[in-house]
Order: sequence, then C-alpha cells, then structure tokens
Amino acid sequence: MRKQSLWAIRQPIPRGTSLWLGFVMPIVVLAAWCVISYGRLAPPDFLPSPTEVIRGTLQLFLQYDLMGAILTSTRRIVLAFLLAAALALPLGILMGAFAPMFHLFESIMAPLRYMPISAFIPLLILWFGIYEKQKIAFLFLGVFVYLLPVVVSAIRMVPEELVQTALTLGASKMQVIRTVLVPAALPEIFDSFRVMNAISWTYVILAEAVNPEHGLGYMVELARTHQKASWSFAGLIVIGGIGILTDQLIRGISTVLFKWRESI
Repeated sequence: MRKQSLWAIRQPIPRGTSLWLGFVMPIVVLAAWCVISYGRLAPPDFLPSPTEVIRGTLQLFLQYDLMGAILTSTRRIVLAFLLAAALALPLGILMGAFAPMFHLFESIMAPLRYMPISAFIPLLILWFGIYEKQKIAFLFLGVFVYLLPVVVSAIRMVPEELVQTALTLGASKMQVIRTVLVPAALPEIFDSFRVMNAISWTYVILAEAVNPEHGLGYMVELARTHQKASWSFAGLIVIGGIGILTDQLIRGISTVLFKWRESI
C-alpha cells in the first residue's frame, strides 16, 4: 500500500505531526519577537520584550486586580450569551421550521447583520445608560445577530426525508420539531457557540470602553492612559489565552455530548 502524502488535499495527517506543526509558528513568532526586542531593533515603547510583558502582566495582576477584571468581563459575556441564546434559539427554530415565520422576521433581522455593532453604542447609552445594562445589551446584540441565522440555517438543513418520515408515522408538528429538527440541528448549533465565544471576547473591550471602571476594558484603558505598551501586550495575551481556553472547553463539551457524530 502506497504511503499517503503529507500534502494530500483535504486528508488528515498523523496526530503527532499535527501537534508539532502547531508549535512551529508560535516558536517562530516568539523567536522573532525576542530577536527584535532584545536586539533593540525596535524601541521598547513600540515592541516591549517578553520580559517586560511578563513584568507588566504581574503588575496588572498584583496591583490592578486583573483577575477581578477577567471575572467581571466573563460574567458579562456569559449573561449576554445566555440572554441571546434564550431569544435566538426558539425564534431561530420557529423561523427554520415554518416559512411564514422566516419571511415575517427575516426582513428586519437581515439588515442587522450588515450594520456595525459599534454604531449602536450611542443608542444603547440613551436607552440603558453607561453602566452594566449598556455593556450587557451591547454584547447581547453582538451575539444575537450572528447566532439567529446559524440556528435558522441548521434547522433548515435537516434532511427533508427525516421530517416526512416522522409525519408519516403520525408525529405532530411540535413532535417533529422536538424529536427530529432540534436533535439533528443541535450539533451544528453547538459548534456555532465557538464562533459566538470569539465574537464575545472581541466585543467585550468595545462594550467596556464606555465608562471603563471594571473589566478588561478598564485594563486596556489603564494601558492607554499610562502609555504602557507592555500592559497592552499583556491584555492582548490574556484575552487571547482566555479565548483559546474557552474555545477548547466548548469543543470538549461538544465531543462529549455528540460522540455519535465524532464516530462518523
């Protein structure tokens, strides 16, 4: 049997190979960063060294309660996501299952996907003020407008044969939705939570830029006011690390919940 090429199109590679390939670019970037920063090829205010970033991260944790900021931002993201899911899931299921519901709501939901979320900040300030409600409302809107079409698409992509078989066997419309459409679409919907997670961590700094008193947005504002590039890098690394950890958590839960799909 001929050995499969490592560069075969759309073919998996051995797990060991994928692991070491995943470390190549981070090592290259870190090495370039060290060469440029320690070699003084760029001023420290432009590119702080890894040592300065580590020192800045420790300062934020010990002197400015970075852990509390992480917990505050996480709480806002989780609450906004739960609110968005509580509305997007049932509405998306109904829009995907019933054409009249789709055409009724699509005409007002479609334009929202093309509007910059940041443009809603002045309105949200007018409606909710500059404190907690405004931040959660902003994150809610950012997640909802992207989650809803995913739910609709997942429901509509369920094979029609499954629906017709259930109806032929005497299932009611709600039984078809509950026992056929939702279970079949749930894996794809759950996978979309990884994208929603990324969107949330992308938007949280923008949400907290209004009246920044707590959260990671406050940490970013501290870096700006103190003109500390090392703090800015520390914030980026922390947010990126949290995003990766939560992404892996969602992926792990998906693997446990949908083992049948992983085995296909």
